[in-house]
Amino acid sequence: MLQGVLIKPHNQLVDERGFFTELMRKDWKDFYQNEIPSQTNLIESYPYIIRAWYRNLKGQINYFTVLEGAVKICVFDEKTQELTEIISTKENLQTVRVPANYWHGFRVISMQPAKVLYSTNQLSNSDQTDHKIRPWNDQTIIPKTINNKKEDPRTDKPWNWHHPPHR
Repeated sequence: MLQGVLIKPHNQLVDERGFFTELMRKDWKDFYQNEIPSQTNLIESYPYIIRAWYRNLKGQINYFTVLEGAVKICVFDEKTQELTEIISTKENLQTVRVPANYWHGFRVISMQPAKVLYSTNQLSNSDQTDHKIRPWNDQTIIPKTINNKKEDPRTDKPWNWHHPPHR
């Protein structure tokens, strides 16, 4: 995984009523380090929708938690051309930490809409001067490695969010 990208699995306490899980605790120093989330947002995206590519310019760190559906989260380091790909679902409840210096985005891969809760360690500016945006199909996103694998058949080609899941 790219440096600073972390996954925090969440324990679910299940009983006959449903389940309970903790999504954020300030004493999770291994995950949040010294960052305290300052803003939390909820996104609903319809099946197969792609929300990419974004990069934060002023040190904003994002934390993504999929509450409904399934998404493929991708994080790209423009300097090294490394890409990290993470599948996140409501069945495998986890939070994905994305540092500010990486391009990132996600695609809904479930047949139903996905709900993604995301928090940031800084307040977002309404004028959007705190981030850059590239088109989701930007042909200059060309990974040299995907999840540390050079032999992945998707490397050395423009990133294709629609690549079939089978290998």
